[in-house]
Amino acid sequence: MVGIAIAELVQQVRGEFIGAEPMDGPLVLAESVLTELVLTGAVPLSQARTGCITLVDDVKNADKLIGTHASAVVTPKAIPGLPIPQIVVANPHEAFAAICKRFNPAVVFERRHGSHPSAVVHASAKVDRETFIDAGVSVDADCTVGPGCHLHHGVTLMPGCKLGRDCQLFPGVVLYPGTILGDRVTLHANTVIGAHGFGYKLVNGQHIPTSQLGWVEIEDDVEVGANTAIDRGTYGVTRIGTGTKIDNLVQIAHNCTIGKHNLICAHVGIAGSSSTGDYVVLAGQVGVKDHVQIGDRVQVGAQAGIASNVASDQTMLGSPALPHFEQAQVFATLGKLPEMRKAIRRIEKQLAKADKFE
Repeated sequence: MVGIAIAELVQQVRGEFIGAEPMDGPLVLAESVLTELVLTGAVPLSQARTGCITLVDDVKNADKLIGTHASAVVTPKAIPGLPIPQIVVANPHEAFAAICKRFNPAVVFERRHGSHPSAVVHASAKVDRETFIDAGVSVDADCTVGPGCHLHHGVTLMPGCKLGRDCQLFPGVVLYPGTILGDRVTLHANTVIGAHGFGYKLVNGQHIPTSQLGWVEIEDDVEVGANTAIDRGTYGVTRIGTGTKIDNLVQIAHNCTIGKHNLICAHVGIAGSSSTGDYVVLAGQVGVKDHVQIGDRVQVGAQAGIASNVASDQTMLGSPALPHFEQAQVFATLGKLPEMRKAIRRIEKQLAKADKFE
């Protein structure tokens, strides 16, 4: 790994450099360290090793640096007596992210045009000349792909799909027939958009699929994580609103309407015909019942279960979910249940004795 002088990093993040300061001695040759110390990586404190720079985002956590093997640290304020050099910055997370990118630069996909020889593009498909179709991609009949898109290895577009400009579809993504993507949509690996919804009716003792004749429409600037599934509508559209970000392993069922700029975390399941407003946050493993409407700016805590409509600007916790103040009272009461049970038993015994004397 190529090393980077700490002086370069100080300059890059416009930080203040403070040399090592042993507990029993003066500042250690700050200028010498600034010019001579070379770092080989940037890692969290728990993974720190010699040659690496790490991060402490609050001086209250300075004691965690005791015994560290790190060779330097990014901090929001100078920490007295620290035995390793510091880079002091106003926003340590922003600075540390910039430093991490120096050591592990993000992969920038080359903007290429045309199709890989192994790609299969139907004669009726319209693929913009500024788009790149990678190895093993299948683009079926009547598809339209706008400029600047990149369909990575093994992507499948079934008939009638439409993509706007600058979309990124990572390996293994599958778009079922009629799926519509807006501009700058990112779909991570193995995501499936437009599969048939989970709808059946019982006929003569057998589960018979109901109609699944709709489609999925994903608006501009949406990002969908790996292995997520969004089902097509029964007759109409399942819609994901502009700017919404969806994590890995999320299930959004048929006929749902997801508002703009939502944040939907991993393992969320949204049952059919439900809707969310704008700027809704669903934390990990939230479950939403079918035919439920969630208002704007609602925040739902992890593992909560939404069983009925939620008005705008609420924070919901627990399962079944309640407004956070009510749920806090429930949680507080739960901790007292063993004591309350003992008290009830004592009262029952006292009442039983009283009955004997009547």
